[in-house]
Order: sequence, then structure tokens, then C-alpha cells
Amino acid sequence: MASLAQADSRGLFSWLDRSHTVAKPGFSRWLVPPAALCVHLCIGQVYAFSVFNLPMTRLIGITESAPDDWKLTQLGWIFSIAIVFLGLAAAFTGTWLDRVGPRKAMFAAALCFGGGFLISAFGVHTHQLWIVYLGYGVLGGCGLGLGYISPVKTLITWFPDRPGMATGMAIMGFGGGAMIASPLSVWLMSQFSSPTNVGVTGTFITLGLVYMFFMMMGSVIVRVPPKGWAPEGYVAPTESKKLITTAHVHVDEALKTPQFYLLWGVLCLNVTAGIGVLSQASAMSQEMFPGRISVLAASGFVGLLSLFNMLGRFFWASASDFIGRRNTYMIFFALGMALYAIVPWTGAVGSIVLFVTFYCIIMTMYGGGFATIPAYLKDVFGTRYVGAIHGRLLTAWSAAGVFGPVLVNYIREYQINNGVPKAEAYSVTMYIMASLLLVGFILNWMMRPVDERHHMDPKDVDA
Repeated sequence: MASLAQADSRGLFSWLDRSHTVAKPGFSRWLVPPAALCVHLCIGQVYAFSVFNLPMTRLIGITESAPDDWKLTQLGWIFSIAIVFLGLAAAFTGTWLDRVGPRKAMFAAALCFGGGFLISAFGVHTHQLWIVYLGYGVLGGCGLGLGYISPVKTLITWFPDRPGMATGMAIMGFGGGAMIASPLSVWLMSQFSSPTNVGVTGTFITLGLVYMFFMMMGSVIVRVPPKGWAPEGYVAPTESKKLITTAHVHVDEALKTPQFYLLWGVLCLNVTAGIGVLSQASAMSQEMFPGRISVLAASGFVGLLSLFNMLGRFFWASASDFIGRRNTYMIFFALGMALYAIVPWTGAVGSIVLFVTFYCIIMTMYGGGFATIPAYLKDVFGTRYVGAIHGRLLTAWSAAGVFGPVLVNYIREYQINNGVPKAEAYSVTMYIMASLLLVGFILNWMMRPVDERHHMDPKDVDA
């Protein structure tokens, strides 16, 4: 009986196996990006988690914080823990993902991310913050990491002719997920709120179930191409050119190459500059233009940055298919240096229009950096282990998630404590960001093809 039950269990979940996701003849590859978007639009909610911060400081007091309510400083760790575990999960599950395929990984991501919300709802209900840390931070963060990298290799395999555009379409969803999650979360809290409840528990439960459903739908839709498949009319390159290789590098071997660490630095520095601004965009705009930008206008500015973050992911990743990945990052760093250096001047002359315009352009390059890096890795290391290599490279995101906000917050505080007016307190930070981008420019300029001694033997590629 036990063996029969075990066999039934294997049969029930056999549809998750990689062998069951191989596309049948006639399957359209254009169904794969929507499958990836089902996941990325959901996990992009992490950028909107801050909408819960203030309500969660009033879980007991309801209208205002009570002595036993959680503080904002405590709640800020929820997002930080989630981003750290995003990087860790992406790094440590990449090889497993390459082995089991996208469907099983996307299904696991759905369980982790949706389950993280459900556990957090229990933590909010019982007012145990450590449960929220465990739920959304640890389990939800693992879902973020798994969900983020799960469709990458599949998209690159389906679109060898346009790998940047393909990954850009999916990763665009991660940048735009907050635009759906933020108003949805606020509306749900208003529906679940009462004179004795701020509505966070019910909202967490609803979001957990909704996100779990849509992410599982993505796992049902996704397919991998049959062995040897290629788009009609596509001719695969027969020899390596510039920074695009036809060989493959094993994930463990990639860590022995200087190219991996150069790209780690490239991503980390690009994200550090962007995420530092994104974390303080509202306060920065109000303090640089005191009395001219209201709280409401500042929130609109944050929403505008999110929009350009999303659009930049698709635009720059698609453009990289034509101008090359290395050249795309050269533009990010060169143009970024100039814009960061000029931003303090926009505050000095009081030009809100230029301030907003420059930061919108900066945000396109912040998002574009995320969307372009998978195709860059594919060019340098080949497609066989690109998912696993991408996962390990995302630890640069975890590091940048600490570096960026810390640089902006602590340098600002130091300047204000030393008598610098708030309107001028960001100038030094912007110049430091420009300097970091100069380092990134140099690292990207140093990129060269991987030495042939790191290439896999062709007979081992499909093993």
C-alpha cells in the first residue's frame, strides 16, 4: 500500500518534471514570455512592500502607534531580509533549476512566495514580528530568488535571435509589479479594515493566495524547446565573435574566471547607484526643492521612477541585441556619471523639470542593467549553465541593496549633522555615485572573452 501511494504521488506531480514541459510541434514560443510575466509581475510586489510599513506600526493602536506597536526601523528589516534571501536562493538553487527545469522551479517559487504571505499573516495576527521575518523575509525571499531566475534560461533558449528582448520582457514585469501591487494592497487594506483592524492580515492572506495562483498558472504554461530546436530562418553562429561565444562554461568553472567577478562588480555598481536613489526618492525630491514638491507630488515622482524602471528593462535589453551588451553597459556608466554629477546643479538652479528628467533616465538604466545582464552572461559563458551563473551573480544585488541605501542615508545624515542645509545634503552622495559608476565603466571596459581552457568539452554539454 505504501509503495502504491508513493507511486500515485509521483504520478500526481510528474507533470512538474522537465520531460513533461518539452513543447509539442506547433507550440508558439511567444507563449513563454507571458508565462514568465505571470511570475515576475507577482514577485515584483516586493518593491511595493513599503505600503504596509505605516499600517503595521498601528496594528494595536489602529489610528496611531501604541507603545507595544512595531517601529518603522524594525519593519524595515522585512524588505532587507527578503532581498538577502533573494540573492542567496538564486545563488544556491541555480544548478538545481538547470537540472529540473523551469516548471518545477516556478511551482516551488509560487509555494514559497505565496506561503510567505500566509505565514506573515499569522505573524501579524499574533503580533509576532519574528514570524513575519520568517514568512515574508526568509520563505518569501526564497520565492523571490527562485521566481526571478526560473524563466531566464528558458527564454534565452527560445529566443537565441533576440535574447536581450526576451529576458527584458520578463524582467520588465519585476519592475512593473509594484505598480499593480501598490494600489491593490491599499485597496485591499481599506476593504478589510474596521475600527479594530487595519486590514493587513486579510490583505496578506488574499495576496498570498492570488500570487500563488498566478505563479502556478505560469508554471503550467511554460515549455522548454525540443533538443536542437531553432526559430525558422535562424542560423546559429559557427564561431565566436567579439564577446559572444559558441562554447559553454560550467557554473563552477565560471567562478574561476575573472569575467564573472568583473560582471559581478558591473552589476553591483550599477544597482548600488540606482537603488540608493530609489530608496530615498520621495525624501530627496522634497528636501532638494523645499516647499515646491508636496508629499503627494513626491509619491507621484516615485511612481514615475517605477514606470521608467520598468520601461528601461525592455528598451535597453532589446537595444542590446543590436548594439551589444558591453556597449550597452558602457552607455549606462558614461551617461550615468554625467547625470549624477549634474543632479546637484538642478537643485541649485531650482529646475524640477531637469531633476525629474535626469532621474527618469537614470532609472531606465537601473532597470536596464537587470534585464541586460542575463544576455550578457549568455554571450560570455554560453547558454548551458546561464541560469545557474545568473543566480550566483545576483548576490551582487544583495550587496548593492545594502551599499546603496547606506551610502545615501548615512552621508546625508553626516552632512546635516555638520550644518549642511538639507537641500544640499545629497550633493556629495551624487558625486560619490558618479565615482562608483566610473569604476563600473572601467570594469566593463576590461571585459574580454573567456579563455578556452574554461570551456566545456562539447560531448559533456548535454550530459
